[in-house]
Amino acid sequence: MRDLLKETAERAARYLENLDGRPVAPTMQAIENLKKFNFPMPQQPAHPSQVLALLDEIGSPATVATTGRRYFGFVIGGALPATLAANWLAGAWDQCAGLVTLSPVAAYLEEVALKWLVDIFALPKGSGGGFVTGATMANFTCLAAARHAVLAQVGWDVEAQGLFGAPPITVVVGGDVHVSLIKALGHLGLGRERVVRVAADSQGRMRVDALPKFAGPAIVCIQAGEVNTGAFDPAAELCARAHDGGAWVHVDGAFGLWAAAAPARAHLLKGFAEADSWATDAHKWLNVPYDSGIALVRDAKNLMAAMSMDAAYLVHVQEREPNCTVPEMSRRARGVEIWAALMSLGRSGLADLIERNCRYAERFAEVLAAAGWSVLNEVSLNQVLVSFGDDATTRRVIAALQSDGTCWCSGTVWRGRAAMRISVSSWATTEEDVEQSLAAMLRIAAAEARR
Repeated sequence: MRDLLKETAERAARYLENLDGRPVAPTMQAIENLKKFNFPMPQQPAHPSQVLALLDEIGSPATVATTGRRYFGFVIGGALPATLAANWLAGAWDQCAGLVTLSPVAAYLEEVALKWLVDIFALPKGSGGGFVTGATMANFTCLAAARHAVLAQVGWDVEAQGLFGAPPITVVVGGDVHVSLIKALGHLGLGRERVVRVAADSQGRMRVDALPKFAGPAIVCIQAGEVNTGAFDPAAELCARAHDGGAWVHVDGAFGLWAAAAPARAHLLKGFAEADSWATDAHKWLNVPYDSGIALVRDAKNLMAAMSMDAAYLVHVQEREPNCTVPEMSRRARGVEIWAALMSLGRSGLADLIERNCRYAERFAEVLAAAGWSVLNEVSLNQVLVSFGDDATTRRVIAALQSDGTCWCSGTVWRGRAAMRISVSSWATTEEDVEQSLAAMLRIAAAEARR
């Protein structure tokens, strides 16, 4: 085992060391080589070293370098050194983090990390939470707590009785709600199409004046960081209006919630602490390995009521059992990596990570706008939307940039226009990487515009 782990470490280190010298996206040949994995399952066991070699020699070249310094697609962070190391150690521990009895260390680190997170996000003391796969399941978990709470207020036990015959719940979302939240609503039986969509402004912010009046159980879903523009809903006004009508307010803050960690950006989250639940990702701006999401609820009793279960063989030893805060009973110890990230960065390091990424986004916007290209959003966070003329030209620029390999940005459509979306989320990105990427963007955009 020791020799195998040493070999693994060497191969992993070589992979990371070579990221800067390879295209961000894999070559077509590397993708074609994946067919070498497609053979009948062997009749006899293979040596672990042979398995590792195949994974590295065929698999590593076919990865997208999302953990590198110039990946700017889909709001994906890298993996901080401490979190990768913690991931390896936790993998060696192989803990089932569902019960305190199964892993005291996993349960304890979860509690410590949750306490730190509540403080970082400036949420009400005593808020409860749990760790899940990502923002989709974090939204699901928080909305399950919301569903429990609003139905309990009218005397309905949804966990026991389900939704058959239950009082209807009004669900309100913004016009630019993220698809992950809609997916979670569908899983919860609240419907993807029966939601009330409130108009949004030019940046994707929900309009307070368009919020409907409520009668009966209601949930209002707001955003901290619109996925294209990075814009924040006017939370203070929305929470006040929603709470006046007896509604639960849930925040989808997959990446935007982390702005609270940077003093210069924390004002963007004014009023968000007034909500009742918050969902975010750790594998985005906290830069821990995939997969890692966080669900937080103001009143932990609502979370536990929605997620708890009972069985004679499950030994519950304390008030907070990890599996009573999330959908899964068996799960990996994600809290270890989150704790490691927060411990290794400290408050100043986390603030610097967020602020640097925001500053780099502003630099992208400044240079691209100065070159005559259209920046479509107000750049206040880490997101930049840019158009290179008509839609066809913009799409050609995106495709050529992705093929060039210097950096990688994704495409989107914003207010009917094709746009390139630049998402700066990695701890490893430097000013040099930004300038190198800008040079590639300007070179390719100029060439495509001449066509």
